[in-house]
Amino acid sequence: MADKTADNTTTAGGRDAGPTAPASGKGPDRTAVTQPQLGFIGMCRWAWRQLTTMRVALILLLVLALASIPGSLLPQRIQDPGRVNTFLDENGAWGGFLDAIGMFDVYSSIWFSAVYLLLMISLVGCIVPRAGQHWKAMRSAPPKGPRRLGRMPGYVAFTSAEVEDGELTDEEFLDAAQARLKKLGYRTSRYGDHVAAERGYLRETGNLVFHIAVLMTTLTMAIGSLFGYEGQRVLVEGDTFTNSLVAYDSFDPGTYYDPDNLPQFRLTLDDFEATFDDQALGNQFGQPRTFEAQVTSTVNGKSKTETLKVNEPIRVADTGIYLTGNGYAPEVTVRDATGKVVRSGPQVFIPANGDPGYTSEGAIKVPDAAGEQMGFVGVLLPTATQNEQGDLVSNFAELRNPYLVMSGYTGDLGLDSGVPQSVYTLDASRMTQMTDASGDPLVIQLVPGETQQLPNGGSVTFDGVRRFIAVDISQDPTQALMFISSALVLIGLGLSLFIPRRRMWVRIKGADVEVAALARGEDPMVERAARELAKDLGSESRDDDDDRER
Repeated sequence: MADKTADNTTTAGGRDAGPTAPASGKGPDRTAVTQPQLGFIGMCRWAWRQLTTMRVALILLLVLALASIPGSLLPQRIQDPGRVNTFLDENGAWGGFLDAIGMFDVYSSIWFSAVYLLLMISLVGCIVPRAGQHWKAMRSAPPKGPRRLGRMPGYVAFTSAEVEDGELTDEEFLDAAQARLKKLGYRTSRYGDHVAAERGYLRETGNLVFHIAVLMTTLTMAIGSLFGYEGQRVLVEGDTFTNSLVAYDSFDPGTYYDPDNLPQFRLTLDDFEATFDDQALGNQFGQPRTFEAQVTSTVNGKSKTETLKVNEPIRVADTGIYLTGNGYAPEVTVRDATGKVVRSGPQVFIPANGDPGYTSEGAIKVPDAAGEQMGFVGVLLPTATQNEQGDLVSNFAELRNPYLVMSGYTGDLGLDSGVPQSVYTLDASRMTQMTDASGDPLVIQLVPGETQQLPNGGSVTFDGVRRFIAVDISQDPTQALMFISSALVLIGLGLSLFIPRRRMWVRIKGADVEVAALARGEDPMVERAARELAKDLGSESRDDDDDRER
């Protein structure tokens, strides 16, 4: 048998037809494929088509959500520059790298703005042409039926008894079929021997509504961040907050918000109550059950008492008040060597992260003591007990056995350096730790009502404990629009997921009837729709007649 190679061919009779023309010879090269060159304009068109697809829009939306995570995990310079400086000091080169890539100014960084802008362009470029196409489709007539309806996924053929017996003509049968399809919600059109019908346009409408609502939501968030504000404040029981710029612990105005336009109101924390589960066993023991703050708001001289809860904010003068945290504020009185009270009142201690016993840490700074400044760092144990190793711990979050443990320092607190400091920590780098008579570091241990003398002649008294809450105070002029956008997102998503897009045809020749259905997308009910329409048009009665004749 003649052998075939890449360079030789064999004729039908088995004779060698000789070598073919090589690609580099005079003959045409039939194997080489010349790729078209897109050029700059072509590449731009390709990039635009890719950017304006729904797939890319959803990817950009996911990227935007991921890009927002660092803004929640890391301190932001616009909100708390002191925490940012502390983070940079504690993390060295790693902190410098994060600062260089904008992790402390996430929402104003170039990369976040670029993702946001690309998402806007993608949504607009995707929605506008699709809206035009959908409008044309809704105004056009359903297409004619194919020649062979039996190829459709939903198909039923039967003989109409009414037409066969002469009770109905073909035209009258098609009129009845068209009326039935219209009753089922189809748009219909007559084409000679058949009726064409289509429904489910709301599916694409819902799809467009969903993406328009996503665009509205994104724009609404941007507008809210430009013209609204958000601030934080810690309130101890009995304290009153007056809504002014200097009263905030931190304040984050929008780019175009004028702080001089802050609404005028006052907010007083009357009482705070937290309950924890002390009946359950295992992991549920000590879990929080309720957090309720009784507050009194005053607007234009009119006072109103309300209950503020987690996820149940209150509104005061068109401003939202949200409960975001709580804890304990031990009341401590400090006297200097002359016996003068140099510091008295509650001091907020921050609960340790993940500690169900609410072990809280804080600092007390006394800059006005006679002779030298004093500072104390301490731990408050709401329900003090000893563990198996003999260490003091808190085994429950409620105030059942409060115990305050502190260390004292004297020296320069650094308050005059001009560098912002946290009120919850103490920089003891320029201070000397207090010692007891034996030269060991002084440990101050107090229960409510106790007083301990200091080596410098002063004293510290633990007067009691108050509760405090942390609140977010924000004003967003786009909340109503955000609610509408969110509702439209759900409505559009529901329409696009649960409304099937379907075409149907009914054809008659003589007494022979064909019913066919075709789904535009996923529709597991398409076969059932064809059967039910055929049943409505008389196939079941004819089948019953056939059964009786047999």
